[in-house]
Amino acid sequence: MADVVLGIETSCDETSAAVLVKGELASLIILSQDVHKIFGGVVPELASRAHLAALPAVVDRALAEAGVALSAVDGVAVTAGPGLVGALLVGVMYAKSLAYAGDRALIGVHHMEGHLFAPAVEDPQLSPPFVALLVSGGHTLLLDVPAWGRYRLLGETRDDAAGEAFDKVATLLGLGYPGGPAIEKLAREGDPSRFNFPRPMISEGFEFSFSGLKTAVLHAVRASDNLDRDRAALARGFQDAVLDVLVSKLERAVRATGYSTAVLGGGVACSRALSARAAERLSGGGLARVAVASPRLNADNAAMIARAGWHRLRLGERSDWTLDARADLPLPGLETAEITT
Repeated sequence: MADVVLGIETSCDETSAAVLVKGELASLIILSQDVHKIFGGVVPELASRAHLAALPAVVDRALAEAGVALSAVDGVAVTAGPGLVGALLVGVMYAKSLAYAGDRALIGVHHMEGHLFAPAVEDPQLSPPFVALLVSGGHTLLLDVPAWGRYRLLGETRDDAAGEAFDKVATLLGLGYPGGPAIEKLAREGDPSRFNFPRPMISEGFEFSFSGLKTAVLHAVRASDNLDRDRAALARGFQDAVLDVLVSKLERAVRATGYSTAVLGGGVACSRALSARAAERLSGGGLARVAVASPRLNADNAAMIARAGWHRLRLGERSDWTLDARADLPLPGLETAEITT
């Protein structure tokens, strides 16, 4: 039994380590890489080098804050994909070394499955069945989760992920990177009636599309004769459109499955505007409770990886020494769902 699990996350631009003791979070360290801000996005080579330099100290700090010696660690859980392959390799190689040297269990974790487990770090009572909306810079997934490890794909984005759309629109508005927090902050000042952007595919099934919305914002920015005056209203109009689509699809999935719980996960779930709107539509109407982790557990972090790894290790699953990083790693247990709307 892996009572003490060390989690490692290096899929993008956050170097993170966490320690779980009997399923409870004992420590979490997240080191952000600020160097990417000047480039307006993550530079893969710089991310890999930063992980390589920082990871040993981040792991040592996580163990120290947990009051756990390395010798007490039973298993190592690490993000094996998807993500930037160079960044992933740093974490995977380090985790394999720690596991091999100490004869510890090793488990590779899918990054999005980690996001799915994030609310369970703070809410041990959270359990399937539920509908999950996972929204990040690279993914927008709507899942039916009948059990941990069994995931039925209801819908996903046909083009841009929601988080990617936030980043690109933030660039159009001159807000820098990452885009989500900057847009949410600015949108609070914006007039919601000024720009009524389209809600792509809002009345159709469970799939998403955000490229057309992004183009609509581009045209509005180009048409503005005073961007300083219009910037907040543009941010509000764009954010409202994205959140309307996300929450409408989530509500449709809850009604179709009949589940009483909906989970929000991924970097975009850090948005308080998203969680508030989902709670208003679902919890406020008595349809379903909305489970969402705190922002630090929705951003890329090792606690969610440790929690997903702890679950799989308890089932007796292990990765062997051929574990490798995969930028296109498929979600384990994923199957296509046939649900009519």
